[in-house]
Amino acid sequence: LVRVPTTTLSQADGGVGVKNGINAFGKKNFIGTFAPPAAVVNDLDLLETLPPRERRAGSAEAVKVALIRDRAFFEAIESNADAIARFEPEAVEAMIRRSAELHLRHIATGGDPFESGSSRPLDFGHWAAHKLEQISGWRIGHGDAVACGVALDTLYSEASGLLPSADARRILDLLERLGFALAFPELETRGTHGRPQLLEGLEEFREHLGGRLCIPLLTGIGQMTEHPAIDLPRMETCITRLIAGAAVGAPDR
Repeated sequence: LVRVPTTTLSQADGGVGVKNGINAFGKKNFIGTFAPPAAVVNDLDLLETLPPRERRAGSAEAVKVALIRDRAFFEAIESNADAIARFEPEAVEAMIRRSAELHLRHIATGGDPFESGSSRPLDFGHWAAHKLEQISGWRIGHGDAVACGVALDTLYSEASGLLPSADARRILDLLERLGFALAFPELETRGTHGRPQLLEGLEEFREHLGGRLCIPLLTGIGQMTEHPAIDLPRMETCITRLIAGAAVGAPDR
């Protein structure tokens, strides 16, 4: 198997992974296989014809992996955010290369390449991202959904007293500089018991993990921990904050 990824998203993340998945029964990546590639060829010339949404999509996964693994990479993205947003080749290539390296390193050395356990650091922000895509009827692309999910779990980390407010502000500011909207009308969709439908993504993520919830949260830029439970009222407050403009420093601790 030799992969030739053709999007920023796949070159920065999925293309170097071992998973293949398709959406089914209204759920993201519900059916799939594990198939490690023998080689991956990232040809940046293939990105030239991408529309704006697909150009920025890979930036969300790059920010995600920087947040959980590499503060210096986060700061490099910060320094080059305007060039990345303009899709300048040198800046985009450096971002994709480092993001792919970090994703590959985790898969190769993290001890669980085929995800038999419940620890999924690379899924930071993804429980919400996958549910947001599904609620929108797949109108919202994966990169935009990941940016929103990362913003939400950043706010939750901050509201839980794990992440300094200054770091949370930097993260949200960077996502916006890269061209991402951090809130969508679908965040206001109500589900069971009148709560945001997005929260149903937590139960779906627990099922995806095999029955034991394990949510990656930030303790700093480049540092993370994992929690076995989420305070639903607190998360709902964070959704409200995101809709209202992602104010950082709320007293919900």
